[in-house]
Amino acid sequence: MDAVRYRPRGGTVKELVADLEQAIAAGTLPPEAPLPPIRALADDLGVAPGTVAGAYATLRDRGLLETRGRAGTFVRYRPAGATRVLDDAPPGAVDLAGGQPDPQLLPDLSALAGDVFGAGLVAAAPTGGVLPEVAAEARRRLDGDGVPAGPVALTHGGLDGLGRVLRTRLRPGDAVAVEDPGWPNALALAAGLGLRTVPVAVDDAGPRPDALDRALAGGATAVVVTDRAQNPTGARLDADRAAELRAVLTRHPDTLLVEDDHAAELAGTPLHALAGATRWWAFVRSASKPYGPDLRAAVVTGDEETMTRVEDGLRVGPGWVSTVLQRLLLGCWQSADVAAQVGRAAAAYDLRRSTLVQALTGAGLDAVGGTGLNVWVRVPDEAAVTARLLTAGWAVAPGTRFRLRAAPGIRITVSHLDPGAVPRLAADLADALTPGRGFTA
Repeated sequence: MDAVRYRPRGGTVKELVADLEQAIAAGTLPPEAPLPPIRALADDLGVAPGTVAGAYATLRDRGLLETRGRAGTFVRYRPAGATRVLDDAPPGAVDLAGGQPDPQLLPDLSALAGDVFGAGLVAAAPTGGVLPEVAAEARRRLDGDGVPAGPVALTHGGLDGLGRVLRTRLRPGDAVAVEDPGWPNALALAAGLGLRTVPVAVDDAGPRPDALDRALAGGATAVVVTDRAQNPTGARLDADRAAELRAVLTRHPDTLLVEDDHAAELAGTPLHALAGATRWWAFVRSASKPYGPDLRAAVVTGDEETMTRVEDGLRVGPGWVSTVLQRLLLGCWQSADVAAQVGRAAAAYDLRRSTLVQALTGAGLDAVGGTGLNVWVRVPDEAAVTARLLTAGWAVAPGTRFRLRAAPGIRITVSHLDPGAVPRLAADLADALTPGRGFTA
């Protein structure tokens, strides 16, 4: 729906905010809808431009709107409070847009669940929120990956962990450096916290050191870095890039460094952590990708002061992650069968992803994807390409969800991609970039 056709109502900032918020929640103003220019809407409503500007600013702080320079103000792709499911592929289309792992490649946790429930439930809250055996095993695994020593907490998934860490030091209006393109949920989280996002360009090896240095020198007081399997580009830090980024971070020692290791054991590539390069740091490792999205748990470690604040926030909120989930997570870590299945899944994703990248680059397309579940393809008109691919039976994610200033592109998730269908997908994408050639059969 064209947002300009919707006439917002209200004579005050409060009234206009309430009207627009209701329209966004109901889907009357859908994701990506443009809002009227401030002066045009002010003239239409008979109010001062400052009233409209104040309403737009309030909704930006709440994570509902975003401003794209001269292009105007838009409803965010995933606005806070929106109730619609946005990632479902249309019937008949191959879902290459959802971003979740292949259910067929996830470990079967039924046997582990039987052991967990057979052991009974813990009646009292675990000390510190984490079962001692879970904390010990988590710390052992972090030590093995070179993550510095620090207290261990569990949060309700990776995004919950990122949010709790950012809240320890940032307040509305503060600036956080984020990868561009980057994970939409992290961008939405920052907007929902009222933070200003400063884009940091990404290449195959992760955030570019020069871009990070500019962002921190320009006022960003925190940075979120994906160590490997970056979403959407598949970038991963190698030893050289990690050393370069650590050098930048040491020049800005009071930066809050937040590392996102969402792929964890599924990444299939060594970890080169940055933790410890700044005074304040946290490392977040989710269980969702290797073991299943419904295992809502993430390990968080960091410096003593940051972790004290995270743990204080947990105590006044949910208290702790369910001990049933904790025991299930521990069972995953300790099971040789589960580790073998995660290894097979990592190999399968690597084959699908590398096969697709080779086919696309062989067709002359600009595609990257070194690790993880996704391939990023730069295209001149992502909306048109996305629509043409959907006509051919492929549902992919438009790049506008992921980027701030980065060039247009599309994200292709390989979770449901049959390697045998890669040639057809590559040909269809090439055709989508050359209208008039027609799609392959």
